[in-house]
Amino acid sequence: KSSDDWPAGVDKDRLTQQLMTTLTQKFPGVDFNFSQYIEDNVEEAASGVKGENSVKLFGNDLHLLAATAARIRDVMQGVPGITDLAVFNPLGQPTIRIDVDRERASRLGLDPGDINATVQSAIGGQSAGDLYEEGSDRHFPMMVRLAQPFRTDLDSIRRINVGAPDPNGGSGAVPIPLADVATVRLVSGPSFIYREQQERYVPIKFSVRGRDLGSAVLDAQARVARSVTIPGGYHLEWVGEFGNLNDAIQRLKIAVPASLALICVLLFINFGSFIDVLLAVSVIPMALIGGVFALALTGTPFSVSAAIGFVALFGIATMDGIIVLSYYNLHIEQGMDRVSAILHTCRVQMRPVMMTCIVACVGLVPAAVSRGIGSQVQRPLALVVVGGMLLAPVLVLFALPSMILLASRRRYVPTPTEGMGGRETGDPEALL
Repeated sequence: KSSDDWPAGVDKDRLTQQLMTTLTQKFPGVDFNFSQYIEDNVEEAASGVKGENSVKLFGNDLHLLAATAARIRDVMQGVPGITDLAVFNPLGQPTIRIDVDRERASRLGLDPGDINATVQSAIGGQSAGDLYEEGSDRHFPMMVRLAQPFRTDLDSIRRINVGAPDPNGGSGAVPIPLADVATVRLVSGPSFIYREQQERYVPIKFSVRGRDLGSAVLDAQARVARSVTIPGGYHLEWVGEFGNLNDAIQRLKIAVPASLALICVLLFINFGSFIDVLLAVSVIPMALIGGVFALALTGTPFSVSAAIGFVALFGIATMDGIIVLSYYNLHIEQGMDRVSAILHTCRVQMRPVMMTCIVACVGLVPAAVSRGIGSQVQRPLALVVVGGMLLAPVLVLFALPSMILLASRRRYVPTPTEGMGGRETGDPEALL
């Protein structure tokens, strides 16, 4: 149903919790998972498992994998925020297992291959030829095997006769019951085996609700490492949304320093002064303060979306710094004293700085206050930009001018004409 038809005060998280509580009470012992069609398909394509996140335990022995995965699941159940927790158990398929007793078989003159061939022919069947359709190239294999009453249960299988060589040297074969040379039993075999990079693994799926993904998974990793001993030769991988988060963070570790370096290069080309570059870049931390406050006040965890918002703030804040610093330098070059130049710059450039910040802020207000399904992707970015742009004008127009007065080395250098008295006016504002 459309979210407009939901009961008042119910959002997606609360609705999910209500459904989980009701279903768990009515169907105890059943594991439930809440997802969306497209999201579910994308996650499965990314991690190979139907679930928002999963822990992949790699190893060879399926029974040991299943037992270790169960211990990991039990530990993760105590982590706050971890929900929809379940193990994709590879075992549970009823399987008839036949183990050949090589010592007994050798005493009767039988090889394990002879016994396996007899069992395969008796139960699975053996091709005795093909039946061709007249006037066509279609053909069908003819399989020969024991009739159903002689292979329906364990006792019937144990009574299957295996032809052994005659101990008296005769040319005939002596029938030996399968139970005399092999152990036949019903076991819980593999129903589905997950493989990746030619390795077996067992996935433990989980979701995170009511807590940010990064801290929840880090908490789970610490508890698993402390409480579960991973067998030698086995290893864990944390995939899904958390894997995508780590990949994005690794890319941001390259993108953010590269963007800052590029901004500094462009500023140096514009100003030609290293001190002016530092002054223009100093507005970036001023803008970041507002973004940090916005995330803290709304209780929004830091995410990749929020990181992109901070990157956007870099450019907007730097543009405000260029506006103020360039106008100040213009006054100095025209002969105005430093204090008058900075005061006049603040008066004249207050409107452009405010307009730059307001335009960037107002455009993202709807996304910052949205609470609909899917808003969790865009809201952190919008909150960072809105919070940063609300506080940036105050800091740019108060803190930056003070820093310019303290650190700027711009000085008025009279031209030869002015030095000879050729300047017509001493009022730099008249020239502006």
